[in-house]
Amino acid sequence: MSDNGLFLTLEGIDGAGKSSHLDALEALFRAQGREVVRTREPGGTPLAETLRELILEQLMDPLTESLLVFAARRDHIAQVIEPALARGDVVLCDRFTDATFAYQGAGRGFDQAVLSTLEQWVQAEAGRAAPLQPHITLWFDLAPGIAAQRLAGARVPDKFEAQPVEFFSRVAQGYAARAAADANRFVRIDASQARDQVWQQVETALVARGVLNRGSAR
Repeated sequence: MSDNGLFLTLEGIDGAGKSSHLDALEALFRAQGREVVRTREPGGTPLAETLRELILEQLMDPLTESLLVFAARRDHIAQVIEPALARGDVVLCDRFTDATFAYQGAGRGFDQAVLSTLEQWVQAEAGRAAPLQPHITLWFDLAPGIAAQRLAGARVPDKFEAQPVEFFSRVAQGYAARAAADANRFVRIDASQARDQVWQQVETALVARGVLNRGSAR
């Protein structure tokens, strides 16, 4: 991986508002002369997008679901993420492995040790001491009850969005556990604030991390 490549992920429960800031982030990095690859998980390649449809719509047991998620991730890493980082690009990814531990692990109650093994297999490459991880993860933290109010009536929900608030409480706890375990990578964003205030937190955090200069993209 190029020393100049940046892998930045956005995480949070459904309704936290993370995806609404992707346009501004992309514009800000491009304004500063960076090449940007914008992608998402599950998804990001034709194969992974096909698997995404199955994961979000079809009922299946947690192991099958987790295997499909990591299969999609492997193709995504090999086809999109690794080549972009090798070129020195900025990769903006809407969710990555933290979401798997939060949704399939904490939310669905699947074995975290199995997920850790899959993480090692799928995200490891020859010569790398540890599995590929984002350089920075912006965690949009929002109370599940507020997130549910935001989602209500917004669109036809997929099988995860249709889950009860209790499910998202477990997912939120899963994110909190991942953040506590890797505090240097995570930046907690208070997603309960107004959109402009949330963006200000995002921009300030990335300036503080030294990955961009303060700009005016909104």
